[in-house]
Amino acid sequence: MHAAAHSPVDAGPAWRRLVAALALGTLGGVGMWSVVVALPAVQADFGVDRGSASLPYTLTMIGFGVGGILMGRLTDRFGVARPLALAIVGLAAGYVLAGLAPSLLAYALAQGLLIGALGSSAFFGPLMADISHWFERRRGLAVSIVACGNYLAGTVWPPIVQHLIETIGWRQAHIGIGVFCLLTMLPLTLAMRRRPPHATAHPTPAAAAAANARYARPLGFAPNTLQTLLIVAGVACCVAMSMPQVHIVAYCGDLGYGAAAGAQMLSLMLGFGIVSRLASGWIADRIGGLRTLLLGSLLQGVALLLYIPFNDLWSLYVISALFGLFQGGIVPSYAIIVREHFAPKEAGSRVGLCVMATLFGMALGGWLSGEVFDLTGSYTAAFINGVLWNLVNLSVVLWLLRRPARAVPRAA
Repeated sequence: MHAAAHSPVDAGPAWRRLVAALALGTLGGVGMWSVVVALPAVQADFGVDRGSASLPYTLTMIGFGVGGILMGRLTDRFGVARPLALAIVGLAAGYVLAGLAPSLLAYALAQGLLIGALGSSAFFGPLMADISHWFERRRGLAVSIVACGNYLAGTVWPPIVQHLIETIGWRQAHIGIGVFCLLTMLPLTLAMRRRPPHATAHPTPAAAAAANARYARPLGFAPNTLQTLLIVAGVACCVAMSMPQVHIVAYCGDLGYGAAAGAQMLSLMLGFGIVSRLASGWIADRIGGLRTLLLGSLLQGVALLLYIPFNDLWSLYVISALFGLFQGGIVPSYAIIVREHFAPKEAGSRVGLCVMATLFGMALGGWLSGEVFDLTGSYTAAFINGVLWNLVNLSVVLWLLRRPARAVPRAA
């Protein structure tokens, strides 16, 4: 009883760690958004076409996905503080080298290898995995709050980066961002130095055997089989998710409403996505990660269906807000599911695999929706394609929920 009374789980240290993690996620998320804002200036500077100028974004997304697995493994082994410090140095170096890049290829490599893989990747999946060890009763909410850092970065950083580019140029802006991240983020890692409780615990042989038995057959599967199913679900749900997020601006342009209206709808999605993540975390603490994923996926499918018959301007604003409200909690649900069904010592690498799957789904879906539009000349078929991929996700989640109840951990 005495030891339990001093447990850091769900206590003050956990909440202070959560604040630091949210700040790190918001600051470190700059790598995912600055490359989009800087694209026109970079294209003009290097004198290349739009397709070539998009290469840095592609490499950043690939680096973010692959780097998340590497950083997750390092987090499992050493705790999150060391990988975060490494990522901050990589992020700062990447921005300085990007600002000094003599060619588009050099800029793209700085974006993909340093800013994406070694930098920003540490500030999403690994942070969600780490904070999941510090909460039990409010684990879902804590994971979702950390996941909001990525959306907050998408809200805060673009106007700042655009202002810097307009006032001092894109090269000086990148160098300035690198120095700023180094100076502000390294001190925050001090709040993350303490190892998770499970890493410092010394269970009795009987307790260790019981823990191993609990995670040996999650939901009745071999662990890697369940991981594969979660990867399939992650790809499918994010192929569906990408349709409005990637193409809403172009869709509004085709309908004659203009790109500005589409950009406003995208901003509306991100804003309501923050609300969705917080609400989904609260819900997950009551019904568990799998059921929360099912709810989010079902509602996302409903929103996609609404895009098909309704295409007047105000309907699109409303549906876009609903889409953000429905889908924002889907990705964090995978981190919660991992913590419910896998050993704590594997959380970082397994969450990293799920995040990589969702990124691959976004990339695949963005391209696939464009191909469907080119073949049919209409976004209606692209929305239907998204609905079909969403059904794949729903099928996987429903199958997992139908596994024997004894194999499903009770929600906290």
